Amino acid sequence: MKGDDAEYSSGDNPHKGNRGLTRAWQAGKNSWSGLVFAVREESAFRQELTLTACLVPLALLLPFGAVARLMLIGSVIQVLIVELLNSSIEAAVDRISFEHHGLSKRAKDYGSAAVMLALLICAMVWVTLTCRLFGR
Repeated sequence: MKGDDAEYSSGDNPHKGNRGLTRAWQAGKNSWSGLVFAVREESAFRQELTLTACLVPLALLLPFGAVARLMLIGSVIQVLIVELLNSSIEAAVDRISFEHHGLSKRAKDYGSAAVMLALLICAMVWVTLTCRLFGR
């Protein structure tokens, strides 16, 4: 790109050349790499993965219908997804600068708030459905 007013073209991006199965294979490798980085580098992701390892089998063992089971497992997976997005924001902000800046703090706080809301939704789904299961 030559200048600030030049328009972006995906043809200018050297990472956009793959097509079809090659693209899908590369995307899968990148996704796996992201999960490995998250497990290695993000303690919050490891904690939430531990929560997932406990709750998903529980959701499969308890006598729930398919829709309730999907809601239970989906709410837990949602927490992992939002945590990955939060970690992405944090990595991008840290890539720009480690200096304290109001906008950097705001971006990280927004991501953190999103994780908190995902955890709240997960807790509400689990409490509501398990209370209903046990008649409370």
